[in-house]
Amino acid sequence: MTNRVTVLAEALPYIRQYSGKTVVVKYGGAAMEKAELREAVIDDIVLLSLVGIRLVVVHGGGPEINALLERLGIEPRFIGGLRYTDEETMEVVQMTLCGSVNKNLVSQLNRRGGKAVGLSGMDGDLFLVGRLRGENDYGLVGEIKKTDPGPVNMLLDKGYIPVVSTVARGADDGAAYNINADTAAAELSAEMGAEKLILLTDVPGLLRDKDDPATLIPEARLSEIPALIREGVIRKGMIPKIECCVNALRRGVKSAVILDGRAPHSLLVEMLTVEGVGTQITGG
Repeated sequence: MTNRVTVLAEALPYIRQYSGKTVVVKYGGAAMEKAELREAVIDDIVLLSLVGIRLVVVHGGGPEINALLERLGIEPRFIGGLRYTDEETMEVVQMTLCGSVNKNLVSQLNRRGGKAVGLSGMDGDLFLVGRLRGENDYGLVGEIKKTDPGPVNMLLDKGYIPVVSTVARGADDGAAYNINADTAAAELSAEMGAEKLILLTDVPGLLRDKDDPATLIPEARLSEIPALIREGVIRKGMIPKIECCVNALRRGVKSAVILDGRAPHSLLVEMLTVEGVGTQITGG
């Protein structure tokens, strides 16, 4: 009994702090693939919503896309870690993200006591994109040009949990484009003036030694990020995630967190306890 009272008492100031505030969660990785972790994340989202936090979920679905491509006999193709998306692959991406993945998440949230509504980046032109340009051609991969959070805010104001899939309309050609879920979550959090951006990942957070979880950096300031990149602490796949956090912070989001989605109930620990989990980046 004493432990339960202590936990509730510790959570109370954080509930007060975040109640009525917007928090954007990018959901993917192991937390999405493993049933026990998925259930824990779903329960965390529902609980946080029920205590008055305006939760927005932005999700990916890479493994599900690969599985359907394999069943259809289509070989997935990646260039520099990004999926090459031709028209045939885009049909599968749209079918998977806007269909089965999104609707399954909505169903699970509602079954566990939440009020969730699914939408894609196409709905209400939530995201308008141009074709991603660079050294390589990635096909129908989009770069966000404009974000209109109106549809998401409307759902939040009605007490719903918006669940956003990362497919968007091309501003110039009207085609469907695949967009990066981390980038979409960061853009949406910035446009909404969110209190916090949370990126669920498959690592403990930002580590000084990538092979030693004990070297976790629990908190970093925005001004420290360039030095961490120069030192090689932020490297490879962590660089684009940190860039998303930096973008959100520079545009007014109060804090961004790289969170270990493999830890059960990591969302609750991060939001409602003093120690938190993962690496929090702040603008100060």
